[in-house]
Amino acid sequence: MAASYSSLTRDTLRTLERPRRWYWLIVLALLGLTGLLFAAWGYQIHHGMGVTGLNNPVGWGAYITTMVFWIGIAHAGTLISAILLLLRARWRTSIYRISEATTLFALATAGLFPLLHMGRLWVGFYILPYPSGRQLWPNFRSPLTWDVLAISTYLTVSAIFFLVGMIPDLAMLRDKSTGLRKKIFSLLSFGWQGSSRQWRHYTAGYLFFAALATPLVISVHSVVSWDFAMSVVPGWHTTIFAPYFVAGAILSGLAMVMTIVIPMRHLLQLKAIIRKDHLAAMAKLVILVSLIVGYAYGVEFFIAWYSGNPYEEYIFRYRPTGDYAGVFWIMVLCNAVVPLLFFFCRCRTDLRIMFALALLINVGMWFERYNIFVSSLSRDYLPFAWGQYHISWVEGAIVLGSFGLFFSLVLLFVKHLPAVATTELKEALDPPLRTAKEAPAEEPS
Repeated sequence: MAASYSSLTRDTLRTLERPRRWYWLIVLALLGLTGLLFAAWGYQIHHGMGVTGLNNPVGWGAYITTMVFWIGIAHAGTLISAILLLLRARWRTSIYRISEATTLFALATAGLFPLLHMGRLWVGFYILPYPSGRQLWPNFRSPLTWDVLAISTYLTVSAIFFLVGMIPDLAMLRDKSTGLRKKIFSLLSFGWQGSSRQWRHYTAGYLFFAALATPLVISVHSVVSWDFAMSVVPGWHTTIFAPYFVAGAILSGLAMVMTIVIPMRHLLQLKAIIRKDHLAAMAKLVILVSLIVGYAYGVEFFIAWYSGNPYEEYIFRYRPTGDYAGVFWIMVLCNAVVPLLFFFCRCRTDLRIMFALALLINVGMWFERYNIFVSSLSRDYLPFAWGQYHISWVEGAIVLGSFGLFFSLVLLFVKHLPAVATTELKEALDPPLRTAKEAPAEEPS
C-alpha cells in the first residue's frame, strides 16, 4: 500500500508508544554491558594503569584504537545527512535521522577514551586547549590539540544540524501529544507553526548547515590521522593517512548504520518507510568506499617498497607475517573482500546476509586501527626496544562496555524522539487530492 501523510504520521507515533517486552530485555542486556565498562574503569582507577596491557614501547593500545573507531563511526551521519542532501539523493530521507543520532552517540562514546587512556581522570582538564593562569599553555603545534578543536567543532555542528532537522517533526509530535510529553516537545520545537516564512528560513538554514558540515567529514578524520602521520614511527609517517582514514571512517560508519537500521526496521515496524531499495543503495555505497580502502591498503605496500626505506619495508613485511598477522588478515578480509559480496544482487536484497556482512565490516574496521597502531609501535627502529602488546581483561571489558553504552543511547533515542524524518518523507509524496466537499466553492463571476 502506498504511503500517505496520515500513515507516515501514524508510523512515527507508533515508534514512541509504550515499549514492548523485547525492548526492556535488550535495554537490560545493554545496561549490563555499560555497567561492566564503569566497573572496569573503577577497578583501573583504584589499581592504576598497570592493569592494562600497555607497556614500553606500545603506549597506545585498545583505548586509542577504540577511540578512533568510534570517531570513524560518527562520519556516516554527516555523509548520509549532509553530503547526500547536497547531491539530492532521495533515498537518504528514511535513514538519515538515525545516522545523525549515530554521529552524536559515537562521538560521546569516543570522548570517554582519552580520559580512560589518561588514567588520572581528575587531571583531564589539562587536555583542553584553553589559556591557563598558571602559564601552562597547550602546544598548538600538537595534533592532539588539533583533535580537541576539530572533534568539538564537529560535535557542535552535528548537534545543531540534528536538532534543526527535527524541529518540524517535533512540532508534529507536540500537536499529537498530551501532558508532560507535549510540554517537552513544545520546548524543543521552538514555537514552530509551519508558516511559509518559517519554512523559508528553515530550508535556507538547513542547507547552510549541510554545506558547513560537509567539509568537517574530511577535516575531522584527517586531523585524527595526523596524530600518527606527523610522527616518524615506521608505518605511520606517510601522506596517504588523511584520505585513508577518511575512507575507512566512512566505511565503518555506513556499516554501523546498516547494523542499526536493519533490526530497527523490523522491531519498530518501519518496513513501509525503510525499504529494501534504500538499504541496497547503502550497500552500493559500501562497495565504492571499500574499493577505496582496499586501494589504500595496496598503495601503502607500494610506497614502502618504492621509498627504499628499510624501516618502512620491514614494518610492511612484519604486518602480514609477524606476531599480528592474524589481525592483518582479518582486516583485509573484512574490509577489502567481504564488502565485494554486495556486487551480488542477493546480498543486497537479503537483509540477513546484509546484516552479517555489516557486522563483519565493523569487526574489520576495529582490527584495522589495532593493526596500524600496535604493529608499528611494537617494532620501532631499534630491536632492543621491541615489545609485544596483549589486551588485558580490563581493556576488553571497557571496549565491550563502550558498545553497550552506544547501543543504549540508540535505544533511548528511538523510543523518545522521532527516528525517521517524517516531514521530508511527506515532501516526497504527491499532495493528497481533495474531495468536492473539501474544495472551496467557486466565487460568482
